[in-house]
Amino acid sequence: MFRRTRRLAVISALAATAVILSACTGSAPEVVQTSGGDPDPDATLTVGLVLEPTNLDIRHTSGAALEQILVDNIYEGLVTRTQENEIEPRLASDYEVSEDGLTYTFTLNEGVTFHDGAALTSADVVSSYEAVRTDDTLQGFAEFAGVASVEAPDESTVVITLTEPNQNFLFSLTGPAGLVFKSGDDTDLQSAENGTGPFTLQNWSKGSTITFDRYADYWGEPAGVAEVVFEYIPDFTAGVNAALDGSLDVLTAVDPNLTPQLEDSGEFVLTKGRTTDKATLAFNNAKAPLDDVRVREALRLGIDHEALIEAVGAGEPLYGPIPELDPGYEDLSEVAPYDPARAKELLAEAGQEDLDLTLTIPSFYGTTVPQVLVSDFSKIGVTLEVDSVEFPTWLEDVYTNKDYELSFVLHVEPRDFGNFANPNYYFNYDNPEVQSLYAEALAEIDPDASADLLAEAARLVSEDHAADWLYTGQTITAVRPIVTGFPQDSINSRINLAGVTVAAE
Repeated sequence: MFRRTRRLAVISALAATAVILSACTGSAPEVVQTSGGDPDPDATLTVGLVLEPTNLDIRHTSGAALEQILVDNIYEGLVTRTQENEIEPRLASDYEVSEDGLTYTFTLNEGVTFHDGAALTSADVVSSYEAVRTDDTLQGFAEFAGVASVEAPDESTVVITLTEPNQNFLFSLTGPAGLVFKSGDDTDLQSAENGTGPFTLQNWSKGSTITFDRYADYWGEPAGVAEVVFEYIPDFTAGVNAALDGSLDVLTAVDPNLTPQLEDSGEFVLTKGRTTDKATLAFNNAKAPLDDVRVREALRLGIDHEALIEAVGAGEPLYGPIPELDPGYEDLSEVAPYDPARAKELLAEAGQEDLDLTLTIPSFYGTTVPQVLVSDFSKIGVTLEVDSVEFPTWLEDVYTNKDYELSFVLHVEPRDFGNFANPNYYFNYDNPEVQSLYAEALAEIDPDASADLLAEAARLVSEDHAADWLYTGQTITAVRPIVTGFPQDSINSRINLAGVTVAAE
């Protein structure tokens, strides 16, 4: 059996930096270290975010806006992940994986309660996971397709048996699929919650703020602040203005072009965090003329990726579907180098010298990327119309109905290569060889061998020009010096706030 246990952290060794670790909350994420004074346990932390969720039902609603604030703060799973995408226990004190990769045995931590006061038992885990396994309306249903059974031998043990090995299964438990809900609970998850995390929901003022309170009876280390207020500011300039007028302690997703204002103020520390955010130019592979690989390749060759990143102000080049923090990453820059002359040749071969296309983009992404694409494409004879829409419209038209030609969105979820092995995903990309390699990678018990298979599949996807990956995002965060412990990396997919403190002023 492969055994992994939660390691106790040595609090005293870290006291000088005020990073709080515990046996209950796992190892600390990479954080912003500032020079604040003594933490104020009664403090309020105010965080500026861009994208507000449409509802709070993380069981039925996809999207980073929910995961960003709810996972680890309100809801917890048996396991979670660090900002480096490493898996560690959460509600489970430890777990074992059988040598054949089919059986996962979890032991629950003691003293865990839901926010309504009910004690967590293995029956709640079984109920939660059986629902995911059997209800195709729940997030994670596809990830549980290979689950044969979920059983509770006793109140503190959960045993999950798979029909075949799945290299990604444990990682899938770190996301919405693995969250644990109270059995038989009738909480209206659209607007309320009943999790086990270090915070509870105090209030949601739609279109403005979501407020969390510290959960006094949390089973682990208490949260470092009494209250968290998420301020939703979709306009980047307005976000900077709010920070500068003292309304915010932290501003996430800072527009790189606006960083000088924050730096010059002397009121904030700015950090660049690593992400798995794939700035994806999606092609509708089933819609003419994008069903022609020559057209897709031409569009990729016509984009000056280095210049685009310079215009955006932050990011790293990415020429394939797997970012550097995920298994299977390979530098694929040679697949689609900047070559507008060759792009024109390919369009001529495809009979598409005077091509008109429409780019559908959520409005909160701004105009920088569309402007660069319009300019680059014009140089190869392609006229690009830009349709900037509200995010709910994008979800309905592009993501759900697949009614688009080109689209741009940041895909922030880690290990999501499976989207290109899913012909029903909004990319409309259907390659049986890629699907076979991905299936082999999941079934491979050896993680290194699995990563090799993923790399092979990712190269095929890039060589098939199923999309263009404009860059891997870097997240810029502005933090007031009185704030300590705010996560730095991967915060577009989750912000674990339990260890954050605010000094008394």
